[in-house]
Amino acid sequence: MKISYNWLKQFIQVDWDAEKTGDLLTDLGLEVEGIETKESIKGSLQGVVVGEVLTCKQHPNADRLKVTTVNLGDEEPVQIVCGASNVAAGQKVPVATIGTVLYDDKGEGFKIKKGKIRGEESYGMICAEDELGLGSDHDGILVLDASLKVGTPAAEVFNIETDQVFEIGLTPNRADAMSHYGVARDLRAGLIQHGQSLELITPSVSDFHVDERTLRIEVEVDKKEQAPRYCGISITDVEVKDSPEWIQNRLKAIGLTPKNNIVDITNYTMHELGQPLHAFDAQKIRGNKVIVQTLPEGTKFTTLDEVERELHRDDIMICDADSNPLCIAGVFGGIGSGVTEKTTSVFLESAYFNPVAVRKTAKRHGLNTDASFRFERGIDINFTEYALKRAALLIEQYAGGKIGSDVMDFYPEKVEDFQVFLSYENAFRLIGQEIDKETIKNILASLEIKISSETEGGLGLTIPSYRVDVQREADIIEEILRVYGYNNIKFSHKLNTSISFDSNKEVKVENIVSDQLTALGFHETMANSLTKEEYISLSEDLKPEHNVEMLNPLSNDLKVMRQSLLFSGLESVSYNINRKNTSLKFYEFGKTYHKYDNGYEESKHLTFFVSGERNQDSWKIATQNSDYFYLKGIVLSVLNRIGFSNLKTTPVKSDVFSEGITLSLGKTKLVDLGVVKRAILKEFGIKQEVLFADFNWAIILSLVGKKNTKVTELPKFPAVKRDLALLLDQQVTFKEVYNLAFQSERKLLKHVDLFDVYEGNNLPEGKKSYAVSFLLQDETKTLADKQIDKIMQKLQQTFEKNLNAVLR
Repeated sequence: MKISYNWLKQFIQVDWDAEKTGDLLTDLGLEVEGIETKESIKGSLQGVVVGEVLTCKQHPNADRLKVTTVNLGDEEPVQIVCGASNVAAGQKVPVATIGTVLYDDKGEGFKIKKGKIRGEESYGMICAEDELGLGSDHDGILVLDASLKVGTPAAEVFNIETDQVFEIGLTPNRADAMSHYGVARDLRAGLIQHGQSLELITPSVSDFHVDERTLRIEVEVDKKEQAPRYCGISITDVEVKDSPEWIQNRLKAIGLTPKNNIVDITNYTMHELGQPLHAFDAQKIRGNKVIVQTLPEGTKFTTLDEVERELHRDDIMICDADSNPLCIAGVFGGIGSGVTEKTTSVFLESAYFNPVAVRKTAKRHGLNTDASFRFERGIDINFTEYALKRAALLIEQYAGGKIGSDVMDFYPEKVEDFQVFLSYENAFRLIGQEIDKETIKNILASLEIKISSETEGGLGLTIPSYRVDVQREADIIEEILRVYGYNNIKFSHKLNTSISFDSNKEVKVENIVSDQLTALGFHETMANSLTKEEYISLSEDLKPEHNVEMLNPLSNDLKVMRQSLLFSGLESVSYNINRKNTSLKFYEFGKTYHKYDNGYEESKHLTFFVSGERNQDSWKIATQNSDYFYLKGIVLSVLNRIGFSNLKTTPVKSDVFSEGITLSLGKTKLVDLGVVKRAILKEFGIKQEVLFADFNWAIILSLVGKKNTKVTELPKFPAVKRDLALLLDQQVTFKEVYNLAFQSERKLLKHVDLFDVYEGNNLPEGKKSYAVSFLLQDETKTLADKQIDKIMQKLQQTFEKNLNAVLR
């Protein structure tokens, strides 16, 4: 939320600099995330001065240019070449001097330099209105008042305003601070604690009166639960035009684009007082009646952004006498009832709509407006009429309008201030130290919390209606503490704690795996469990009926809980690749969520994402891309580290892979791994290959530790290594060679390794060459050559018999 410091000073005339005020607001719980300097005109026209054209002659080398001499208040006038048709001697004009930077409507600057134009020297630029950012007129130079003094800075002539804007990270509970007035109210309470008791200036509405009762628009609320309070007033004889400059400057400072005086005044009042307002073209309200109601499911309605929407049966709508929708209450106006240049009378709305209903409607339609932001959190129901009168007076003043009716106020059940009892004992206990009771009373008074009764043990308090977040004793204590200052609470330098022993197996195993993956260059990610509903369509393995849907989703991108960790991981991969970080190794421990006929299910998973190069660029190491075999090696090393070996390999069945395998322990599937389909990667804008592994972590955890670990002493006798170069059929796999070797020699054969594969010239068609090493060892004695040769001959014969192998 943006708060203008100049605007804030309209309510409380503090003389602190912005940084000091920002620190106090942060201490009060209104965290200032940044302070930005804003200018009503970028650059503040620095370097632009008032000049007087002394002479104006035709350029000798150009028909459309003129050569002028201009007095800038210095000892000598300067020569400036000007292309404007209306330049003439005797005029007072704005001149951008050498070195001045002017900005276009896109905020891009250009510097004024000394130069020659068609052979004539020019020492500046006589400016048009649009070149200074004062308007859009470029028909000629801007001619100033003849009474202005030569050399006067243009910033003084045009009242350029410099402002500092606080970016406040407002927490959802602080509905009372969603305006400049609300922030000023909090700031005043904080300043009192710093010894400055300043007046809180409230805009006066004492001049409000009905000019003539010529346009009465009735108000009807179908259900008071939808709109507990609804105020409206008619204003006639308005002239829709640009807002006054000061209102435009206020709105620009907080990032709003001025539209016209009517719309700008409603926006100004909302950001000033926190009460959203809406202006209807009164002539477009049929039957001179406004009805707050709901409409049938599927009713079509076109909003101000020209989008046709289908209404939900619970959407609160503002309708006319014929039940034609005019506006989505508290969210967005309709294109058919808005204020235009032709509008001459308006109906001004100020209401309190049900916060839950507004929030659900906004989320259903994917709308997030300044009005819905405030209604969702809860505004002050007792402020609606005051805000309406404030806006009406501004429209009367700056649009020439006349108040054409009494205030129509539907308020059947007045909301009373809330009562809370504060116990001193509880306050001191929660705060951690005793605070002087008079200090507590002063803090409460500064927060406009009234003391209705007092006893030795505590205070009976009346909470103002705008503090919708203060309903309990603990809330009162929090209010006292934040104004008193958390930094003023003393704390002990002694820390008492108990050492706990964590025997959680799951955490231990995860830490072991995390340490190993981190050592291999992986980074851990944590993605949101909420995701897009559309991702389900990317895999036939995922079913829409298994989605766990949010009843009140924050947005359409967070509508369902994920059935797979793949898509949230690919979002991270895409995010990094788009920022030139293309070599990635990610892992995530997370859950998937499914809804079945017999209930809900959560499953723990571990996933790997690998893409790009294996190692960082280095002159020592050749560049090598990650591939399927690299991922498989990492997966096997992780499984081996936690005690899994002799795994069964089968082709992967999941349709998210273009190729891959499943590793199983017996009939229990542990991991799917492989290359993600290009069609899926395309949905995320990823053009490079991505490798993915999905561990069924819940199953793995249940099996970890069930296998006994065998410890043996190191062998005392040396091992012997022998190699065979085998010519094999193309379809023979290394796994077959591996299994046959151990079937042939179970006792002394310790390890079999494939260290070279050759397919190419000088081999018979349909053949390939495997170079296989065999490690032999007897743990009781040194192997003799005869024994070794006998084993190798046995292996050779086994391969020849079963695989038709030929020794090369």
